[in-house]
This record gives sequence, C-alpha cells and structure tokens, in this order.
Amino acid sequence: MTSSWEPLWPYRAVLAVDARSFSAHTSTGMQQVNADIQQVLAQALSAVGLSARWEQRAFPQHTGDGYVAGVDPEVLPALVGCFPDALSWVLHDHRTHNPGQSALQLRVSIHVGPLPPTGLGVPMVETHRLLDHQALRDLLARANPELTNTAVVISQRVHEDVFHSGLATGGILPAHYARSLAKVKTFEQPAWLHVPGLDWGLADPAIFETSDAGTEQSSTRTPDQAQTPSPTPAAVSFTQNGNGNYQGQHQHFNGFGGRK
Repeated sequence: MTSSWEPLWPYRAVLAVDARSFSAHTSTGMQQVNADIQQVLAQALSAVGLSARWEQRAFPQHTGDGYVAGVDPEVLPALVGCFPDALSWVLHDHRTHNPGQSALQLRVSIHVGPLPPTGLGVPMVETHRLLDHQALRDLLARANPELTNTAVVISQRVHEDVFHSGLATGGILPAHYARSLAKVKTFEQPAWLHVPGLDWGLADPAIFETSDAGTEQSSTRTPDQAQTPSPTPAAVSFTQNGNGNYQGQHQHFNGFGGRK
C-alpha cells in the first residue's frame, strides 16, 4: 500500500510594505502613492543588487496602500541587512524631488515560509499581521516624518535564518534589531524591529517585549531594564540620530533615514 503525500510548496521570502496615512489622500493621490511605492521599491532593491530577483518576483500585488511580493529566500540577508537603509535613502531622494508632496513613509514586513504560486497561505497572513504589530505602529507614530521614513519588522524565523547563518548583511548587526512580541488578533509571535539609524539603547523600553514567563529578554536590554516593568505602548519615546490584486491587512507607520 502506497501512502499518499504532497510536496511542500517552495519557500518564499515575503516582502510587504504599507504607506502611512494613506486614507488622508484623495483618490488620485492614492493612485500616485501606490505608483510611488512600486517605484521606490524597485530603486532600493536595485541599489542592493536585487533588480533581477525583483523582476522575477512571485505573486506580486498591490494592497491599496501598499505592495507585497515573494522572492527567493536566499536574498534574505540583503532584505534584512542593506535594503532598509537603501529604501530610506531612496525615500529621502523622492521627497527632495517632490517638495510639494507629503513625505512618503513606509513600514516594511519581512517573513518567510512555504507558499503556493497564488501567495495565499499562512505565511502571507502572518506577514501582514507583523505589519499591524502595535509596538511598530506606536513607535513610528512618534517619528518626525521629515527625518524618519522607513521602519521594518521581521519575523523570528527570518531573524534566526539570517543572523544564525553568519552571512554578510551589508554591515547590519543583530543589535540593529530589537526583540518584541507581536500580538495581532489570534497571532502571537516574537518579532524584531529595525529603524535605520536608530540606536536601540536610546529607546524607551516600552517598545521591547516583556516575557510573561520572565525567562526571555531582548538581547538589547540591560539587566536593569529587564527588571523594570515596561510602560504601556502609548508611552513610547526615543532619541534618533542621522539624517495587481488586493490582499493584506493595512497599518500605519513612519520611517527614518541614515544608519549610524
């Protein structure tokens, strides 16, 4: 008797972005923002040598206020590493050349997992849940839009695959990412936050995860921070330095350019 089984779908790195304050635009403005998002994504990915990979992306689709697509997981070191800085600088350049427009601010989510050609599956849903992480939204709502235009959240799986590999990431270190616990609807998983140019040692500990069991702490916390009860997310503050089809959840965030 032969057992019945099915092969696992190909692993895909899922890259999703959303624009902050998208609903404040007119219908014409919304179309322009969506076109701008796809343009700056292409430019930033080209800057880190991923143009050919992006042209071959899987299940590309706009989400109204954003865009999502799948790429080969072997490019994760670039997406986690040098891509956020590249995106930040492209957005700064976009603002310089479009002085009459509101500053375009993007939040970015990166996840990985097996997905069919349609892109419909649990990893896709989780990618959008990460984009809706409250700590990310609270943190970025306080950013100066003239300084901060990019913020990134990556999944625990992505963080482990990239940083445990020891592969080059364009100078980005694990300390550039701060551990948090994403809780959105029934979704609850560790996640990692990154804002280009932000030293997490200067950030309010409210944005970090406080483990219920008290056994897991952010690698960026000091022992004193780990023992101090965290304020509510509404108290987030920090010091900063430096300069198609529809699918998905919609969230709001800013970003920030230039890495120390």
